[in-house]
Amino acid sequence: MEEFITRGFAATRLDDIARRAGVAKGTIYLHFKDKESMFEELVRTVIVPVVAKLNALPPPTGSVRDLIETFAGNFLKEVIGTRRGDLVRLIVAEGPRFPAVADFYYREVVSRGMAGMRALIELGIARGEIQQAKLARYPQILIAPAMIAVIWQSLFARHAPLDAQDMLRVHLDLIFGERRTT
Repeated sequence: MEEFITRGFAATRLDDIARRAGVAKGTIYLHFKDKESMFEELVRTVIVPVVAKLNALPPPTGSVRDLIETFAGNFLKEVIGTRRGDLVRLIVAEGPRFPAVADFYYREVVSRGMAGMRALIELGIARGEIQQAKLARYPQILIAPAMIAVIWQSLFARHAPLDAQDMLRVHLDLIFGERRTT
């Protein structure tokens, strides 16, 4: 992961990974056919489990908003400002030049995350918690703050720190209506 994050996908060489790992380059080929398959396994190990938690959520006993807020809050803690966030930024930056990597990331991460969000949105609509039924067509809207936070962290945080948790709450207020305080 360190090699990919430091050098980017294009510039990372299996020789450098082997040297960092303290193994011969041939050892890598016992486990991976090439750099792309190694990167894919890295994503499966580091990012997929975070998104898998969304699809493994228990049936909501509270509000859909609470469930989304809990998942998104955990996602922000596990990704923003961590090496996972650096990996996501790498895919955003280099995905256009490496469509196979972007396609893999879409299949393994994005499509799963969107399916989980869509299911929660549909539940929120069915329960009357979400008034805008068209939101189910665009689950990207629900996860947009997380992506903004990942990108913002690397580009602008030193100029204007972003409270990603608070931004998420404001975003959810726009979708669900403001929380009432008692």
